[in-house]
Formats: sequence, structure tokens, C-alpha cells
Amino acid sequence: MSIRKLAATAANLLWVLFAAQAIARIFVDLPYNYWLGWLPVLAAVAIGVALRRTDESRDPATRPDPVAVDPPVVGTWSALNSPADKVPSHGTHALAQTYAIDVVAESDKHPRPRFAPLWPVVRRNGDFPAFGAPLLAVADATVVHAEDGQRDHLSRNSLPALPYFLLVEGVFRSLGGPRRIIGNHIVLDLGNGTYAMYAHLRRGSLQVRPGDRVAAGQPLARCGNSGNSTEPHLHFQLMDGPDPRTAGGVPFTWRGIGVPKSGDIFAAEPVVYSA
Repeated sequence: MSIRKLAATAANLLWVLFAAQAIARIFVDLPYNYWLGWLPVLAAVAIGVALRRTDESRDPATRPDPVAVDPPVVGTWSALNSPADKVPSHGTHALAQTYAIDVVAESDKHPRPRFAPLWPVVRRNGDFPAFGAPLLAVADATVVHAEDGQRDHLSRNSLPALPYFLLVEGVFRSLGGPRRIIGNHIVLDLGNGTYAMYAHLRRGSLQVRPGDRVAAGQPLARCGNSGNSTEPHLHFQLMDGPDPRTAGGVPFTWRGIGVPKSGDIFAAEPVVYSA
């Protein structure tokens, strides 16, 4: 196990220790001063800051060239949190998100609900055209990881729902480790040291399993709303390793599209593949 992975695991365990003692204190008197109970939090935050600084110290001049792949979706979509606007695109290098992108489906017949100032507080996933949309292999590849057992929660795209999403769900997902943040996901080995990750998949939608060989354009799963997600969408990224906890981000470009900027609407054509 790498030093980076050990440090990340230690930080998660420290958060769990803090939560456990906070719960225990409700029922019993702990044999140490109240303020000592905050030491695990301070240590976990220090580890997180150290890891972030290590990530951000990477020299931009060593940035690899973009890897050209096919788009992972088909139809009309719009981009959010795009590396075409800023790097790191999600404000962090953690979990290999440096060049990640979020995309949401758009439809004239089934318009995507916009952010609600007050009401409705939450929406059902079926209200969003992205929910259940097929996700496709971006290249000929081997499946190295696939899971779809986590639930799809209701949307969090309203002003009243955001505090709950950030302060309650966010904390507990952090305690649960990266897979609770990523949600249901697939990792593909594209060859030449490049891996593709698809996050927030729909529960029970997997059409492949680890070890399968897939062809470009082949359906893998369906778009969902699992993990750290405010609405059904696909979070897509390329990495230089199969484990997002230790991998670094790799730039991508989608054939026929490029890298859409946040807010850009693009149309992805289907890729014909041989089953």
C-alpha cells in the first residue's frame, strides 16, 4: 500500500474515531478531557491539508497531453465543472479529479429541472432526463472495477436542500470513504497507463463486470444519482491508475466534441460497435 493511500486511510479512521467518541459521550463519561476529543479532527484535517498541498505542488509543465476518446454519452447534454474553464475542474486534485467533467442531459420533450430557490426542496430522479440514460465505453477497454449497490437519492438542487447536502450528507460520506463520495462507478483500463472512471451510476444498472472486455460505444451502465451528487448526472474522468485514491488526473478530449465548457450544450453521436 502506498504512503498516500495509508495517509488517506488514517484520515478516514480519525474521522470515524471522532464520530464514535461523540456518540459514546452521550451515554457515558469518557475518561479524558472534553477538548482532547477534538484531537482526531485536528489530525485528520492536517493530513488532508498535507495531501492537498502534495497534489497542488505538481508542476503544470509536466501535464500530459490530452487523451482522445469517444464521448461516454449519446444525445444532447450540457457540461458542468469543466476543465475547459479551470484546473482542477472540481476545485481539488483529490480522487484524481483534476480534469474531471460533469454532464447532464438536456431534452426539449423532458426539460431538465433548474435550481430551485425555495420549492420544491427535492425532486424525484425521474424528473431529470439524465436518469437512466445509457453510458458508453469511450474506447476498447477492460473493466477493472464495477459496482452499483448504492441507492439513488432524491435531488438536492434547491437552496433549502444544499445545507443538508453539504453539512450532513457530505460529512457522513467523507466518513464512509471515497466510494461513498463517488457512488456507484466503473473503472476501465484503456491501455497505455490510462483509466476512465464513470461515477454516480444508477443502482442495479451495470451491464458489465470486472474482467470483461468492452468495445468503444458499448453500453456499460446507466446514469444515476448515487454518491455525492445533487442531481442525476455523469461524472467522467481519466486517470493514470485504476484507484482514484492514489491516481493522478489525465486530460481528455472527446472525438468530434473536444472539451465543452461549463454551460455548453453539445450533441454526442452514437458510436457503432461490434458486440
